[in-house]
Amino acid sequence: MVAKITMPKRLLSALNYNEKKVQAGKAECIAAINFLKEADKMNFYEKLALFENRNILNDRATTKTIHVSLNFDPSEKLQNKTVSAIALAYMEKIGFGDQPYLVYKHSDAGHPHVHIVSTTIKMDGTRINTHNIGRIQSEKARKEIEIDFHLKKAGQQKATIKYLPNPIDVNGIQYGKTELKKSIALVLHFVTNTYNFTSLPELNAALKQFNVLADPGTINSRIHQKQGLVYRVLDEKGNKLGVPIKASLIAGKPTLANLNIKFKYNQKNREILKIKLKNRIDLVLNNKVADFKEFKSVLEKINIKIVVRENNEGYIYGLTYVDNINKAVFNGSDMGKAYSAAALTQIGTVSNKNPDRELLNNTAKENTLTTTANKDLSIHYPPLNFIKEITSAKPQNEAIPYHLKRKPRKRKKPNNI
Repeated sequence: MVAKITMPKRLLSALNYNEKKVQAGKAECIAAINFLKEADKMNFYEKLALFENRNILNDRATTKTIHVSLNFDPSEKLQNKTVSAIALAYMEKIGFGDQPYLVYKHSDAGHPHVHIVSTTIKMDGTRINTHNIGRIQSEKARKEIEIDFHLKKAGQQKATIKYLPNPIDVNGIQYGKTELKKSIALVLHFVTNTYNFTSLPELNAALKQFNVLADPGTINSRIHQKQGLVYRVLDEKGNKLGVPIKASLIAGKPTLANLNIKFKYNQKNREILKIKLKNRIDLVLNNKVADFKEFKSVLEKINIKIVVRENNEGYIYGLTYVDNINKAVFNGSDMGKAYSAAALTQIGTVSNKNPDRELLNNTAKENTLTTTANKDLSIHYPPLNFIKEITSAKPQNEAIPYHLKRKPRKRKKPNNI
């Protein structure tokens, strides 16, 4: 379980966020603790009134709202009763057991999670001290709850795709009525902040997993000539749906100009990510898959998605790999000939009498050599967290020796006679 705490300046913002999710069918209020009515018997204004009546008891406090999210592993299928019990135990352990709070169970992401909204103002008007609450009370509570409810411990889950937003539901889209722009913004925020990509096609390879496309327009279009960018929703077959949304209108401004800055920044640590991806692909190739279809299927099982580029005649001319474990996107041609479409689409299609067999054998040897080289390189490359550790500035808590602290004495000038 992962617990995150924020302190919004306005209670209305936190309450609105969750209630709008309920209206959109993406969340439900499963518990109202220390309220006079049950959660399903109160409207928005009744919930707001209790919080406001409590907050007016303290005029001096600047932050009166606490917003908690409890995130669980995707494999954990928790019933509302269990989730409510977890929220109750958590709030009790961090000192908010006597406070009024609402528990919302959300279904708008790839992992189960709940949001809890409460006030820091107690019944006598005093404020609950929230200094270091995340580092001290929350961390202690999280560890105890993981044991009590037999939850997967934070940071010890298996290497699976975690905390991915759900693909946009194209069947439920009603343009002008649903929060389409917010849904696209959620996907963009996740992909652009977690994946490593260095071009628009690479970005689109990651976005298509969530039914989103960054569209620069055709060569002769006005949007392309003005170097603009729009975002579209795709159906399951990759067809564009509905009205496009300008990049400048989406939260975070994912315009082409801003993305170009991101492309350059993502060049850092690119080689390390490439080596990690190659090693995982080599493991599949060394197991002698029957054909390209099986190769693609096995990669998907280990969270590597292949985006195939083909022409109108069905000829495959390019591959793009989306590594959903290490969050990186690479074109096959950038990784080497052994990982290109020309080499991999020929798996299992050439007979023993084919004169091109020697070429394929050379490719296989190149694969083996690449694997060996990659293993050597992975030994010499330190892990990313180690690199950050040795290059980041840290406060020096050790006492400085006296001879290093004292200033050199100034020589006295002789008196003029």
